[in-house]
Amino acid sequence: MAGSVNKVTLVGFLGADPEIRRTQSGAPIASFSVATSESWRDKDSGQRREKTEWHSVVIFNEGLCRIAEQYLKKGSLVYVEGQLATRKWQGDDGQDRYTTEVVLKAYTGTLTLLDRASNRPPAADSPDDYGNMPDDDVPY
Repeated sequence: MAGSVNKVTLVGFLGADPEIRRTQSGAPIASFSVATSESWRDKDSGQRREKTEWHSVVIFNEGLCRIAEQYLKKGSLVYVEGQLATRKWQGDDGQDRYTTEVVLKAYTGTLTLLDRASNRPPAADSPDDYGNMPDDDVPY
């Protein structure tokens, strides 16, 4: 294979308000869960069925963290685009644990609020307002 793609696109609802943490250097990190659901009619019983999946989302983009902190609330409808990443950590019992998350990095993540217009942030005056670089500053 000449190349590969690691891209996740979700449209769903927040299960809780975002959690905002800070690194030792003061950079913000936002995390929240997004629920996506599918529904269908069971062929045998004719009853309506529904399945909900929960997705962990982590934002490392300072501008998007500000937007998440100010405007996202439990139940918000969002469009999220990022990359899948699995990280290893140790539980309280010392056992290794693994968590797979959708990660929105500094220049590769997208967060769009799909709720009513009154819940959206104001338009940006410049691309830098939301943590994006102008096209001519993108390192290739």
